[in-house]
Amino acid sequence: MLHKEPGRRDGTNTASPPTASAIRRDRVVILIAIVLATVIAWSWLINMARDMTSAPMMGMPAMDPWALGNLISMVIMWVIMMVGMMLPSATPMILIYARVVRQKYTPSAARALTASFTVGYLVVWAAFSVVATLLQAALQDLDLISSMLESTSSVLGGALFIAAGVYQLTPLKRACLKGCRSPLDFVLHSWRKGRIGSLVMGLEHGVLCAGCCWMMMMLLFVVGVMNLFWVAALTVLVLAEKALPVGEWTARIGGVSMLGAGIWLLSRSP
Repeated sequence: MLHKEPGRRDGTNTASPPTASAIRRDRVVILIAIVLATVIAWSWLINMARDMTSAPMMGMPAMDPWALGNLISMVIMWVIMMVGMMLPSATPMILIYARVVRQKYTPSAARALTASFTVGYLVVWAAFSVVATLLQAALQDLDLISSMLESTSSVLGGALFIAAGVYQLTPLKRACLKGCRSPLDFVLHSWRKGRIGSLVMGLEHGVLCAGCCWMMMMLLFVVGVMNLFWVAALTVLVLAEKALPVGEWTARIGGVSMLGAGIWLLSRSP
């Protein structure tokens, strides 16, 4: 639980509490930073998608998916994609956390703690990116996805859609989604002091978020990892699940739709 700690050595704010205008100013700065990071990530993805689209026309040879340089490039791609897709949906959580620490600590300490929390959140998605890259390399090695990073197998596509649809309806999905949809409850019940504590809180929230969304991210192997239409569609779905009042129903409807898509894909398999 949250408690007011006295003293100055840990950055605790013992002066008068921040004014409403100071809190609004902090909020605007955080929002601008998140928007800039998201725009930069999407700009990079758009440029990379253009390069990948033009590569086949240039007659470039197929790449070895297990080559170290290719693995590193793909990890970077996945990390940037996760920033563009997941950071917007984490905005309410980051803003709530920033407001709480701003009321407890000095402005500089509050900024450092908010940055640490955000880094912890993104570290989880960086770890997910490493796993996704290794899975992508394995699927490419088995010729189950093309050089354009989309499924070449209706069986694989159908199986992934059905798995994602089933997961959308599980208690684990509901529990993770509930945690993502209740940022204030998360702060109150997961509070830890200091910069390490803020990092751990960010990691914990990242794990909740990954638990909520990881199967949806697997659908990128079906529709195309660099198919930006579907990347954007999944981004909107993730944001709707977490932010809309009907987010829980959005998750269930999405799950049923994924099940239908999976059955349709399997029906097309030879």
